[in-house]
Amino acid sequence: MTTSLSRLALALAVAAPAWAQKAGSFASGGDSQISAMMMFLGNDQMVYIMDKAEGNAAQINGHPAWGAVWDIATHEVALQDIRTNVFCASGMHLPNGSFATFGGNAAVTVGGNLGSVLNDGGFSASYDATYQDYDGTKAIRILDPCPAGSDFGSSECGWFDDPAVLSMKKQRWYSTAEPLGTGQLVIIGGFVQGGYVNRNWPNVDPEFEGGAADCTYEFFPNPDNTDAQTMQFMIDTSGLNSYAHTFLLPSGLMFLQANLSSTLWDPATNAETRLPDMPGGVARVYPASGGVAMLPLTPENNYTPTILFCGGTDMPDYAWGNYSWPFIDTFNYPASKDCQRITPQPEDGSSGAYEQDEDMLEGRTMGQFIILPTGKLLMVNGGQNGTAGYSEKTLETQSYADMPWGMSLASDPAFTPAIYDPKAEMGSRWSNEGLDASTIPRLYHSSALLLPDASVLIAGSNPNVDVNLTTVYPTTYDLEIFYPPYFSASVRPKFTGAPDTLSYGGDYFDLTISKDSYSGKSNDAAASATCVVVRPGWTTHGMNMGQKFLQLNNTYTVNDDGSIVLHCSQMPPNSNVFQPGPGLLFVTVNDVPSNGTHVIVGSGNIETQPILCCPSVLFRPGILYRSSIAP
Repeated sequence: MTTSLSRLALALAVAAPAWAQKAGSFASGGDSQISAMMMFLGNDQMVYIMDKAEGNAAQINGHPAWGAVWDIATHEVALQDIRTNVFCASGMHLPNGSFATFGGNAAVTVGGNLGSVLNDGGFSASYDATYQDYDGTKAIRILDPCPAGSDFGSSECGWFDDPAVLSMKKQRWYSTAEPLGTGQLVIIGGFVQGGYVNRNWPNVDPEFEGGAADCTYEFFPNPDNTDAQTMQFMIDTSGLNSYAHTFLLPSGLMFLQANLSSTLWDPATNAETRLPDMPGGVARVYPASGGVAMLPLTPENNYTPTILFCGGTDMPDYAWGNYSWPFIDTFNYPASKDCQRITPQPEDGSSGAYEQDEDMLEGRTMGQFIILPTGKLLMVNGGQNGTAGYSEKTLETQSYADMPWGMSLASDPAFTPAIYDPKAEMGSRWSNEGLDASTIPRLYHSSALLLPDASVLIAGSNPNVDVNLTTVYPTTYDLEIFYPPYFSASVRPKFTGAPDTLSYGGDYFDLTISKDSYSGKSNDAAASATCVVVRPGWTTHGMNMGQKFLQLNNTYTVNDDGSIVLHCSQMPPNSNVFQPGPGLLFVTVNDVPSNGTHVIVGSGNIETQPILCCPSVLFRPGILYRSSIAP
């Protein structure tokens, strides 16, 4: 069957006159078999799941599994073998639709203790004979997603994971990965020897922390074998700089936020331009773990990025403690409900500044934003007190027997999701009306991901050093699927004509929406219709690295038979706006989304992306647009 016929068959199969699930509800997604610390959408059929090396009952090749792939249609799971300890790695897509993960922890055994074969110095391990995990601190793992029914343990569909062949320059745990406009990735910061926060106390060695911290960045691929370079911003944000928030901007500069600081950083020159600090002393990075996302990029805002920060905590500096544990009982400290937004490079040339946004309905740490195809943002997961992380004690509670929530440093799970509407007026942006509450606590090591049918997969939660099924907040394998309010629609759009790839600039393409897949008058429906590309991202620790939403320009034609043809532009002629790689193409009609179709944006190669004549989107001059491969 040809690709075009396959797409048509799939669209017809999933399009139904009514959506089967109740809007605003949760439904079971089955059993993940490993706790879903990390996830990504490999294609329109499969979700890939990763866990830390721990004592999961599910076994593969004679040891506990910490890799799996979940079938969206059947909810069945196939286990995958990952050799190294992927605990708290970073990850990102590549331009051809493959995925890479970076770093992790050294080898561990039962109880999170050091593995049986120690590295030089005896502070970490290279291998453990019980769990059979290898040191993952420098690992680069590569996966090519495969369709349903494949042999996911084969060399073609499984993880390539051999640090002796492919590895980073530096050991990195809790690093961040961000693609450049060429598709090349930059990997930033991280722990070397980890713990609660990335510092000793007192913090007299912010750059190295006695060998436990890394304040450098490096590139993948690294064609010139360039050494990792020091980033001053990471030194200046010492302590609270793990999983730093990063967003590439149309100019080619990158916005970074960590601790309470913000900066514009040039990946080509390592130059920095500082922006204002986060107002109110509210930390958003791990382990404060506020919800953070780039708001939708649209023709209306000329694809100018604005970043939204919600939640986290305003704990004082001393309270964060050190690598070992916090200095207060974090689980008693209320999480913040504060929201701020910043446009790092306004179109008028002014300097970026934070603006107060509407407070959330409740405080959240570890809350996670999922950008929906309608352009609204779903907030899920997290707790109303405390922070991310786990520990056997704090400076205030010295015995594990006295820890009220087991190892969890958070409490009071936020069970009810909420939806943020960026276009609404202040005072009416947040709502949870009509949304059910989950019954499953989703605290540390939870994850969430947009699925092609526009529902949201919610998974994980494991604030424990090793599998623990009997504690207050146990290791969780239950998957849930959340159905946003648009699932109340009686019909959903279905379309034909989706391309396999989208270019930067170039001729528009047509999507035909059938007359029986929308409600109301044809002209009104057509006027409401949008073409959008959503990248769900690589999710871990309440983040979706690489998550983006871009609305394409479009016009329309209403045919005599009631069908609608959307004339959709290609991507803006600047690969920094939406970096090359995979995405989901949706149409919406009357704020009801279709199923998403998997597409590749750009050439599929790591290169200066071709810009085609003549761009079919409005793109205003005035900002320098740059796309180059780093040395």
